[in-house]
Amino acid sequence: MSKADAFRALHRHRTPDDPLVLPGPWDAASARVFVEAGFPALATPSAGVAASLGYEDGQVPADEMFAAVARIVRAVDVPVSADVEGGYGLAPAELVERLLETGAVGCNLEDSEKGALKDPHRHAEWLAEVRAAAGDRLFVNARVDTFACGVTDPARAIERAALYVAAGADCVYPIKAPLEVLPLLRAGIQGPVNAGVFTEDGPSPAELGARGATRVTFGPGLQRRAAHALREIAGRLLR
Repeated sequence: MSKADAFRALHRHRTPDDPLVLPGPWDAASARVFVEAGFPALATPSAGVAASLGYEDGQVPADEMFAAVARIVRAVDVPVSADVEGGYGLAPAELVERLLETGAVGCNLEDSEKGALKDPHRHAEWLAEVRAAAGDRLFVNARVDTFACGVTDPARAIERAALYVAAGADCVYPIKAPLEVLPLLRAGIQGPVNAGVFTEDGPSPAELGARGATRVTFGPGLQRRAAHALREIAGRLLR
């Protein structure tokens, strides 16, 4: 079984009390920590990687992001999915080629740009081209940015999700969806649903699973918590 197939299989037959938990490494060292802890797969966060490279979120040049993903993949022996934001303006075939060159088995793709939602039909067409170029070599996690962009009606997220699933997405990610809305999204979306935890006091993976999440990711939350811990350590060194 290929790593892509193994990663896809991890999303199947999840029970509500056992969502797939994918920590987000920002470099090779953090990736190794997560694998040593026992996680079966990883999902890089674009904002966490950006911070590790000295950039603001959304400002990492494509070449640097792909190089960072490749270093993470080389450091571990589990499947790694990569957050590649909106695809950096690359044509679908080139985006797929660059991802496969890193060794990643999946990707996270946004449906907004500079805080504005993309046309969902055109974005679905683009996702279909990504799927056609990738075949079964990449697990495509299609982000649904309605809640992040201030559109609170769950029906709009469900409509976009349906278009993306029909285009070939393996999973959809209604980022920043309120916890109380997750059961409604779960009922209206076919296939796996990704939910995110961004703060230390956010809902637990088990709670998200009980509300309908198939898998749980953390965005840059873990990198930021590590940076906070390091600041505390550095402060103590100066006392």
